Amino acid sequence: MTSRPTDPDGPTTGPVPEVRDDAEQQRYEAVLDGQLAGVAEYVLDGGRIVFTHTEVDPAFGGRGVGGALVEAAVADATGRGLAVAARCPFVARWLAEHPLDGAGGRAEAPS
Repeated sequence: MTSRPTDPDGPTTGPVPEVRDDAEQQRYEAVLDGQLAGVAEYVLDGGRIVFTHTEVDPAFGGRGVGGALVEAAVADATGRGLAVAARCPFVARWLAEHPLDGAGGRAEAPS
């Protein structure tokens, strides 16, 4: 999964990270230059995925890694027929800025 998104913190610059789902750890991982650049943690709840926390290594900050990570994770989840929810403020903001065309994305209040 790779794509060139618009990041809520700024445009993607440079290489696009590879994004993969590590289902065992319940997180999507963004890998850039062979290094783990960021993660988007989630829980599965029936037919939906709830993003709970997103973090980008400061060494990769300002390069659009967070937006690329969330865009690819949401695309993968909706492609598998999952509704998308966010308790993570970063993902919630991304969802607000990128409507999902009926894919069921919504933000939830952080708990």
